[in-house]
Amino acid sequence: MEILFQNANIYSSADKKFYAADLLVRDGMIAAIGVGLTAACADAQIIDCGGKYLLPGLVDAHTHGRNCHDFDHTDEAGINHMREEYAKVGTTTIMATLASRPMDALYTAADMINNNREVTPGKATIAGIHMEGRYLDMAKRGAHAEELLAPLDPKELTGLLNKLLPLPIHLSAAFELDENKSFLKTALSMGATCSMAHTNSTFEQASEAVAGGVKSFTHTFNAMRAIHHREPGTTSAALLLDEAYAEFICDGEHLHPAIVKMASRLKPADKMLLITDSMEAAGAGDGKYSIAGLDVFVKNGRAVNEEGALAGSTLNLFDGVRNCMRFTGKTLEEVLPYASANPAAMLGITHQCGALEVGLRADILLVSNKEDPVLEGVWAAGGRCR
Repeated sequence: MEILFQNANIYSSADKKFYAADLLVRDGMIAAIGVGLTAACADAQIIDCGGKYLLPGLVDAHTHGRNCHDFDHTDEAGINHMREEYAKVGTTTIMATLASRPMDALYTAADMINNNREVTPGKATIAGIHMEGRYLDMAKRGAHAEELLAPLDPKELTGLLNKLLPLPIHLSAAFELDENKSFLKTALSMGATCSMAHTNSTFEQASEAVAGGVKSFTHTFNAMRAIHHREPGTTSAALLLDEAYAEFICDGEHLHPAIVKMASRLKPADKMLLITDSMEAAGAGDGKYSIAGLDVFVKNGRAVNEEGALAGSTLNLFDGVRNCMRFTGKTLEEVLPYASANPAAMLGITHQCGALEVGLRADILLVSNKEDPVLEGVWAAGGRCR
């Protein structure tokens, strides 16, 4: 099946700008981009974009679930429902994120995800598993139940990662607790990308972890040692280490807009990452939910546990892009890579998604008014879902 998008302004991730062209989709992949493709596509379904904008589908590297489902405890129907609902709001690639759980529950969740990850038109693709939990600092556990945390044990990690494979794995942990670095070395040797998370590390410890192979910082500013003028903490390392990626939750709750603006001035543009950290209440409304073994209460879209700590978000990534534009004063062209090309690069999946390029999966957003973007259409792996 062929789909031809005509009269579009297509986003170039390499140039960070839009250019007028047509785009051809064939069998769920981007087959051609250029001017005047109509003559060669007589049998294609024609979509006249009328000068509107085509964006790459968004990539959420950190999301626990949405629409009353959570990757930690769901079934086949729940995963497929989530994949449909992610796609409807413009997120076409996800890292299914697992929080702190007993080991047998993590194994069960990994099997469920691995068995329901085939690329399907009209549904978001599960690119891999983000393991955020269990190996965290007790002092910065946030919304993770204390009894579910565990020491950084390389042997246990080997068994867990073997269960998560063959999907790509992104591992968040408090790596300052890895005294002899054997835990980090094990993770890296098994192909995982690693991120500092729920950490009380000093600036020096965080810097050492990055030098040893840690690639990113999980939900920067949240659940990590804060900036102090005599001890810069983890947060300063996240902002100042140019080689490391840093995640930001732009929902207006986890971070003040001024903090996002400051971070966008300090971090290299190719290392800024927008995430949602969304939980099962996203897209589902207020009420009582759960995450990481704790009850979560959502009111007016704000999710907190019984202790009042923020417990994930109800954000979708397209709104995160819009918020980031407002918070920073940056254009869509500048912010879009934070939620597309950058997470794909961090996760090592740029050969699949994150840009509108020939040979990549046809994950495409149709947007009007790039100054105040409105999502008008979504195609995931070539299948329309909005």
